[in-house]
Amino acid sequence: MRPNSRFAEIQSFDIEKVAAAAGDDPDVLRMENLDTDVPPPRAAVEATMAALAAGEGNSWLPFTGLPVLREAIAADLRVRTGVGYDPMQQIVVTSGGTSAVLPMLLAATQPGERVVLTDPTYAGLLQRVRLAGAQPWLVPLRVVDGFWRLDREALSAVTEAAALLLMSPSMPSGMILDADDWAAVAEVCERTGAHLIYDAAMERIVYDGQPRIHPCHVDGLADRTIVIGSTSKEYRMIGWRIGWIAGPPDIMRLVGVATTYNTTVSSGFAQLGAAAALTDPAGGGVAEAAAEYQARHDTVIEQLAGLPVVRAGGGWSCLVDAEALGLPATELSARLLERGRIAATPMTAWGGEVARRHVRLVYSNEPVKRLSDLRARFDAAL
Repeated sequence: MRPNSRFAEIQSFDIEKVAAAAGDDPDVLRMENLDTDVPPPRAAVEATMAALAAGEGNSWLPFTGLPVLREAIAADLRVRTGVGYDPMQQIVVTSGGTSAVLPMLLAATQPGERVVLTDPTYAGLLQRVRLAGAQPWLVPLRVVDGFWRLDREALSAVTEAAALLLMSPSMPSGMILDADDWAAVAEVCERTGAHLIYDAAMERIVYDGQPRIHPCHVDGLADRTIVIGSTSKEYRMIGWRIGWIAGPPDIMRLVGVATTYNTTVSSGFAQLGAAAALTDPAGGGVAEAAAEYQARHDTVIEQLAGLPVVRAGGGWSCLVDAEALGLPATELSARLLERGRIAATPMTAWGGEVARRHVRLVYSNEPVKRLSDLRARFDAAL
């Protein structure tokens, strides 16, 4: 088989390796993957079941999403962004939020062009940049006052970019971009002519005192921003595999083509469930779920007091510095599982030098009670 340059730098998530090693042992804390035991909205479940019972939605047409879902997405985005997106021309439904990333990159970049990401970042973003034939430009995060912060000086050194691919809160760090961060992002986009690809998967899962700023509210970014969203994190609808892309009409024409010839959309009945979640008068339980995740996060931080764990501003996970404990991240991950019965993923494929020294602790699938002996487990591993 001849070499394929697209795959030369692709690295494994390592999530599946840790999960396989953990097996189905009920004593293991499952902190390796972004699953959750917080239930999805009742409205979404009932709408999906009703569609299945009625034989409705058993189709992959239209290729770019059912009108009822695109209209629900447009209405939701108007509230979040203040932008009036045309649901038929400016929104494309995808098979999950992460599946939106590759067609978006194919539409926004040429082979060899630069895409700016943070270090660490979600491996699913970083590796898709490489698969698209673009080149990652990693801007490090730094720990300031106990939280992850964007290194704005490093960001200002970016000299060329076709796109910036960012999250807030970010995976896996839980870093949140503040007003000054977004202003720096706008400056780079203006100077380089780059698009901002904003992965909004977790934007409402924020903790007390943290800013929640949508880039479409930032001067100079509304016309450059392409929003990727999904129901997986905020609405806990991971198995529905519903995501979307929204942006300016010119780029969305290309996105529609790339999506159609990639995976098209998820099932129609899942789309109807997603539309029900987005229009749920009860808000889909997003605020309640965010409060539960914060309680779990705070338990992790309290349990690991004195250890090099970094607080998250939001999201589903936080990071512990393995090298500060005198261990490579892969070794700490192995010890946590073997000695502490904690499944946790090393961040070897999730960025550059910053990511590689850390192990991720996901608390979205473990309730506070189960996390109450986390320190004892850690001490056993160390």
